[in-house]
Amino acid sequence: MSLYVQKFGGSSVANTEKMLHAAYIIKNTYEEGNDVIVVLSAQGDTTDHLLSAAREISSEPSLRELDALLSTGEQTSVALCAMALHTLGVPAVSLCAWQVPILTVGEHGGAEVSIIGRDRVERELREHRVVLIAGFQGVNENGDVTTLGRGGSDLSAVAMSEAFHADRCQIYTDVAGIYTTDPRICPEAKHLDRISYDEMLLLSQKGAQVLHDKSVALAKRCSVLLEVRSCEAEGDGSIVTAQGSGDAVTGVTKKICGGSELAGITAVGQGLPSAETVRVCIEALERQGITVYGVEEGKAYLTIFVQRSNADEALCIVHHALLSC
Repeated sequence: MSLYVQKFGGSSVANTEKMLHAAYIIKNTYEEGNDVIVVLSAQGDTTDHLLSAAREISSEPSLRELDALLSTGEQTSVALCAMALHTLGVPAVSLCAWQVPILTVGEHGGAEVSIIGRDRVERELREHRVVLIAGFQGVNENGDVTTLGRGGSDLSAVAMSEAFHADRCQIYTDVAGIYTTDPRICPEAKHLDRISYDEMLLLSQKGAQVLHDKSVALAKRCSVLLEVRSCEAEGDGSIVTAQGSGDAVTGVTKKICGGSELAGITAVGQGLPSAETVRVCIEALERQGITVYGVEEGKAYLTIFVQRSNADEALCIVHHALLSC
C-alpha cells in the first residue's frame, strides 16, 4: 500500500463534468489499494470572481476578511468532490484547514505553513476514507483563516506530502506533464520525462506556470517526489526530483517584465550560459526581425529581452534554435 497526495488545479475541477472526472481518477487510485489525500483548488475563475465581489464592496478590503472570503472557493471544491466520490461508492471526507489543522505564520494573503496536525487525517485514513483537503489555506495562532498566496494549493499539496511522508505527490493539470516550453504556444515543445528541482525552480521563477515556484522549493527542501500529470491524457507525466535529465538545455520560458514593454525569454539548462548559445539565440531572433534589448546570464540560465508584443514568437524562435535542431 502506498500513500498518494493528489492535487487538482482550478481548471481541472472547473465544472461538474471535470469534477466527476477528477473523482474517477481519485477512485481508481483508491481502488488500487492506496491511501489517498487530495488537495483541491477553487473551481475555475472562482477566486477572481470573489476578489471582484470584494472590491465592489470596498477598494481596500480587510485582509483578514479577504482571506475568509477567498478560502470559501476551496471549501466548496472539497465538499463537491467528496459528494462526487460518495456517488461513486468511495468513502471520503472533506476538511478545511482548521479541521486538519494546517497552522500558519505570517501575513494574511501570503502566510507560510508552519505545522500540520496529523491525528485527524491519520484517523480518517485508518477508516479507509479518501481525505480531501482545501488547498491554499491555513489557520493562524488566533484561529483566523489565512491564505498562502497565488499558487498556494501546490504549496498545500507539497506540505501535506512532507507531513505524511507520501510516496508521491501528483499534480494534475491541463497539460500532459512538463514540456521544454509551453506546448500551447510552441507546437515543437517536447515532453520531459524527468527534470531536476533546480531546473524546475528556475523555469517557474522565469515564467513557467505548470508549478508554483514556492512549491518546487519546498519539494526540494523536503525531498518530496513530484509528478505532473494530465487529467485528460494517458501517460506517466513528468517527474520532478533531485536528478534531472542532464541535458545542456532543459527548457525555454517567457515572463513579462512588470511595468515594462519588455519580456524575458529564458533558457534553462546545465550547459548555460555560454557565448555560443547567446550568439545562436540572438542571430535566430534577428533573422526574423526581432530586436534584442539585452541579455542576462546566471547560473544555469540565459535570459534575452525582447518587446513583449514579440514574446510568443521569440519564445518559439529561441526554443527552435536551442532544442529543435
